[in-house]
Amino acid sequence: MSVRRLLPHYAMVLPFGVLFAAFFLYPIVSGLYYSFHSWNAATEAQFVGWANYEAVLSSRDFSRSMSNLVVYIAITVPLGITVAFGLALLVDSFTGFWANFFRSAFFLPVVLPAFLAATIWRWMYAPNFGLVNMVLGWFGMPSINFLNDTGTMLYALIAVDVWVSAGFNMVILLAGLKNIPQDLYEAARLDGAGRSQQVRYITIPMLAPVLFFVITYGFISALQVFDVPWLLTGSSFTAYGGRRSALLFPVMDMMGRAFGSVRFGEAAAYGFILTAIIIFITAAMFAVRAWRTPK
Repeated sequence: MSVRRLLPHYAMVLPFGVLFAAFFLYPIVSGLYYSFHSWNAATEAQFVGWANYEAVLSSRDFSRSMSNLVVYIAITVPLGITVAFGLALLVDSFTGFWANFFRSAFFLPVVLPAFLAATIWRWMYAPNFGLVNMVLGWFGMPSINFLNDTGTMLYALIAVDVWVSAGFNMVILLAGLKNIPQDLYEAARLDGAGRSQQVRYITIPMLAPVLFFVITYGFISALQVFDVPWLLTGSSFTAYGGRRSALLFPVMDMMGRAFGSVRFGEAAAYGFILTAIIIFITAAMFAVRAWRTPK
């Protein structure tokens, strides 16, 4: 096939190629360049080698943000998947109007803007008039300042994130449930299997590929957590993470270094460190899945 005949095809993909290069490839290459330079956007960039990476990895904020992230992921991902799986089973048990109603109701938090979700939960967590403390008061329990008490801040964030993300995971799992042949359940009922046995031996194994996707997506999303803790703590580029950095996370720290301290070189290095962590965890999850999958 001649080059002239291929020109229309190349012309059709050219706009995508230009946008891809401008908004994806160039930022990556530029970020990698500045990660090895000291740059404040006002003066000439100075080459510093691995100094930015060393400064990030040895900083106290990095250690604290990673510590918060590990606890956050260890609780949020399994809890969120469990809640979403329970909601999917619940919605799947209904048909017609009620199935559509519950699916829409549970999915609603997903489409809410982050600032609106954070505003709702800041009101609910308010120490004097918030709904959560009002309910606690009915049981004679003292008021808790959820977003200012370092012992409760992380768990308050986890509750919000599970509320926001469960609907998305529920829809994915529900789609997987709809693809499971009903003959398997009928055969199991004839053999005397109860509901819990059907879920354990039929539903979960048949949902394995969908569960793997949801878990992987949950891990990647959790590693990039930023907007909800930022909004819950009323953070700015110069003051973020809440009291005693109880809600400090890596992306927040990276943004603070870039736009608060004007250390764009360190922020770029921070970004590539996070990228390496995400790639490593994702590759490890795929490797484990490949190892456990029967040949």
